[in-house]
Amino acid sequence: MNNNYRFEICIDSVQSAINAAEAGAHRVELCDNLFEGGTTPSAGMIRTIKKNAAIKVFVIIRPRGGDFLYSSHEVEVMMEDISMAKDLGADGLVSGALTPEGEIDMAITEKLIKQSGDLPFTFHRAFDMCQDPFKALNQLIDLGASRILTSGFKQTAEEGLDNLQQLVEKASNKIIIMPGSGIKPNNIALIAAKSKAHEFHFSGRKTFPSKMKFKNDSINMGGIEGVPEFSLFYSDKETIRQTIRKVTNI
Repeated sequence: MNNNYRFEICIDSVQSAINAAEAGAHRVELCDNLFEGGTTPSAGMIRTIKKNAAIKVFVIIRPRGGDFLYSSHEVEVMMEDISMAKDLGADGLVSGALTPEGEIDMAITEKLIKQSGDLPFTFHRAFDMCQDPFKALNQLIDLGASRILTSGFKQTAEEGLDNLQQLVEKASNKIIIMPGSGIKPNNIALIAAKSKAHEFHFSGRKTFPSKMKFKNDSINMGGIEGVPEFSLFYSDKETIRQTIRKVTNI
């Protein structure tokens, strides 16, 4: 049995946080708008999860979807959101910023890390959008980030396995490399064995039907076709358990 692994579940609801805790995960990354890759959750969501789920909560600080090039006003929002998350009991922060040239925005990221204080800071998958990820790796080490969430600059962690292996080697225990994207029960053992990573990020989500009896299917509230109006998405306890068991042999 390997007890050295740590599992982070990407969530956007109270129920998913409770499920992650009961399934044996070590922490959650709390987001809003997962269909946009995750944005900053509300104060009410943070407070309610801290009250109802016995698990560490890392809060994403991302003011909008889209790219990671932020205006001064957006940075101001991010700084305020970090203060809000800390006041509400966040156990860690997840954020980051890039320059127009696809490099780590050192000035903004340093501000975000300093604003996080003693809380661990994860640089999120903006890392995968960098022009030179190995240069970015050293920059984030210099800035004092705690970990990097990455798919190895590919769509999924499995596709980016060779790059993940190199990142773990070059990180040399100076920063945690945490593979994420597309991690499932059927591939986590391979990713763990080849990458030599010890922390993993996945959602374990399943689709659950809405309990609405009347359904007006002629309207899409977001105005985007393909986004389901009458489906709910929660991190599933059994899926999380199965994924964890594949590498811990519990």
